Amino acid sequence: MPTVLRIKGYRFFFFAADRFEPPHIHVAKDGHAAKFWLEPVRQAYNEGFRPHQINEIRRIIDEHLDQLTDVWYAYFSKYM
Repeated sequence: MPTVLRIKGYRFFFFAADRFEPPHIHVAKDGHAAKFWLEPVRQAYNEGFRPHQINEIRRIIDEHLDQLTDVWYAYFSKYM
């Protein structure tokens, strides 16, 4: 499971088995988890994050969107 970014205690990652899904990122911190689609950015699910944390995660994703999508496509290009 490649970790793409660590910031403010959040870990942004995806699973190698995710290659058949549209580009997305998983986020984990303190036992909570969320998933966001990247094209367009939207929340897929949230398991335990409070609304202000989801807003913070969304801001981080928006600020690093190019990096997140670039890593996604670079990682999975070997399977295409």
